[in-house]
Amino acid sequence: MKRLILEMGTGTDLYGGDYTKAACRAVRDAIGHSSLSLFRSCGYNHRDMVVRVTIGVQDPDAVETARVAETLPRGNPEVTVVHGGLNIEDGTQDTPTIIASAAVEAFLEVDAEGWAISGAADA
Repeated sequence: MKRLILEMGTGTDLYGGDYTKAACRAVRDAIGHSSLSLFRSCGYNHRDMVVRVTIGVQDPDAVETARVAETLPRGNPEVTVVHGGLNIEDGTQDTPTIIASAAVEAFLEVDAEGWAISGAADA
């Protein structure tokens, strides 16, 4: 498997203190930066893609990984949650603002011999 895509995103839950909501928004932010035209252009099936998602939040146990995986429109998701992100306390609110970070990696089994960086063969 070769990693073909790496995207990062940030998501927040401003008032609800919901780590899963912030994580899902971080994933949507990350995948909104990508277009997987490789599949259509090269004849690959997006169902063969493994999508590894790493979420960083202050309380990793509070994230429902199955709900995060459901936000991915393609591929076979693997979601891991680690300590990271940021909580911003508000003295007038009972819940913090949750800030989650996400790294979304797409992997595909490709024939590495069939790929070369343009100009690399000339060197």
